[in-house]
Amino acid sequence: MEHNHENDDTPKCGICGSHGKLVKTECCGNWVCDDKQKHIPFSNERNSCFVNHNRFTLCAYHFAEKHKGDWQTCAECRENLKPEIYAYFGTNDYNFRKLANPPAFTPTRCTKCKRVINLGEESYTLDGNDILCEECGPQFT
Repeated sequence: MEHNHENDDTPKCGICGSHGKLVKTECCGNWVCDDKQKHIPFSNERNSCFVNHNRFTLCAYHFAEKHKGDWQTCAECRENLKPEIYAYFGTNDYNFRKLANPPAFTPTRCTKCKRVINLGEESYTLDGNDILCEECGPQFT
């Protein structure tokens, strides 16, 4: 018989809501799926709650950099990251708490074709001072 978790205090992943195998995050102590083995390095897949929280949030960045205080008010985090990345890391769905007042920013454009690049979600290449979208960057086969 399957257990109904709707009205109990059984831990669940704070990102996807799963009651499967869970682990607490080092950065904030919240429950998250213990699914890092699902992630294939360099694949750009976003299929692991554990990896997504650890790679794409200010919470995890702040912890990894050993900054003091809360990540929501950390001046070092804000200064060290491009405003677009800071806003994305603070407001995406991999957060347990979202940044209340993300900074405004000018969208990043590909130096070559001028298309807007969403730095938080798309692949891009840094080439000196140039930033290139996936289509304009080097093609690897």
